[in-house]
Amino acid sequence: MKNKMNHKLTLKQTLDKLKGNELTLDELYSDINQSISEQNKELNVYLTLDEKSLEKAKAAATSPLMGVPIAVKDNYCTKDLRTTASSLVLEDFIPTYESTVSKKLKKAGGVVIGKTNMDAWAHGSSTETSQYGRTLNPRNTDYLPGGSSGGSAAAVAANMCIAALGTETAGSIRQPAAWCGVVGLKPTYGRCSRYGIVAMCSSTDSPGPITKTVEDSAILLNYIAGHDPLEGTTATLEVPDFTKSLDKGVEGMKIGYLYKDLKGLEEIRSIFSEQMEVFKKLGATVDVVDAMDPKHGVSIYTIVQRGEVSSNLGRYDGIRYGNDRSFFGDEAKRRVMLGTYTLSKGYADQYYNTAQKVRTLYIKDYERLFKEYDVLVAPTSPWYAKKIGATEGAAMFGELEDLLIEASSLSGLPGISIPCYKDEKTNLYLGMNIIAPMYREDLVIQVADAYEKATKWNSWRK
Repeated sequence: MKNKMNHKLTLKQTLDKLKGNELTLDELYSDINQSISEQNKELNVYLTLDEKSLEKAKAAATSPLMGVPIAVKDNYCTKDLRTTASSLVLEDFIPTYESTVSKKLKKAGGVVIGKTNMDAWAHGSSTETSQYGRTLNPRNTDYLPGGSSGGSAAAVAANMCIAALGTETAGSIRQPAAWCGVVGLKPTYGRCSRYGIVAMCSSTDSPGPITKTVEDSAILLNYIAGHDPLEGTTATLEVPDFTKSLDKGVEGMKIGYLYKDLKGLEEIRSIFSEQMEVFKKLGATVDVVDAMDPKHGVSIYTIVQRGEVSSNLGRYDGIRYGNDRSFFGDEAKRRVMLGTYTLSKGYADQYYNTAQKVRTLYIKDYERLFKEYDVLVAPTSPWYAKKIGATEGAAMFGELEDLLIEASSLSGLPGISIPCYKDEKTNLYLGMNIIAPMYREDLVIQVADAYEKATKWNSWRK
């Protein structure tokens, strides 16, 4: 019963086969572990593997997720399993408690098969700032997977797990999903708990799923969302069944197409115009809309994020968590210094407070647009994945690669990136970002699902 390629199954397919006794956990984990052993040395996806994962899976076999192996970004605290945030500061840190989201995942029967590489402290959009070496893009190993959840996106793209968890502060789920040709769902800020996740920018950090299909993301979100009394920013709203948004289509919906004429998108403009025609054929109305220039988001995010980083990293003094601050990488040091400067006396009003005011303008601009449109769509990233080494000497690499996503993250909105084009020469993908009003993940799932099923770009739907 070996070599059945079970590692290439989607989450929904895996659950169906397990329920129908067409697949055993032994077979599933055999194929997943073989995929990991064959690829991890080259791709550098997993930093830590749980050697007891199959044993835990069998104990969870009757739970909703039935013991399926899930890759988890290495900034989720996982009890008794090393958590480094890809920084040498936490090289030997083994948490004594569990993050709320991973706890929910385990309660539902998901098994953390391993912890995935990331940009150190989630600082970056490439996975090149990891102090454990960069991760490579499984679609083309001459290129980067994106970040900061690059390891989780690569794990899904390489079929080294059935699904994965990442986190996004301003693009860190959706951008690597786009570069790796997978699905990345960033929930509304507050939909999923941040408790037990290594904090980066506390006012925008959002945990969420990275999966093979939109359906898989809806399934996972059902289990990880919800109010958490341990985390004050989580919403008290009831969590709907997001799978009920599948197969609804988009007929009669109004879709706003953002940034069509933005400078720098000329080379992919025709590709995205073609994708808008897909929505029209499915019965939706698509209008090109004017929105606040996304370039302002680079400045706002840089100031807000650096300020919050300087505060959050202040706790890592070598007493409680492991190595001292001399083990910080260069990117962490740069962000702490800039953040400390922007928050210092005499400069906070000039920089940080002004940035927060402009952030509010973005929020109000989206409120204006959502009075007329159900969802807004745009490219996830300005271009395909960048080549290895692209971040060297590029201090603002991440902010510029996340240019088209930062405004929606700063506004707390839900969004999803889905594959919408593949370059046959490089085997690299472009992603489409779909965003909706706060707590309307159902809408982004509905629209993304309709598009995915009407096109050929998702490599697991052939």
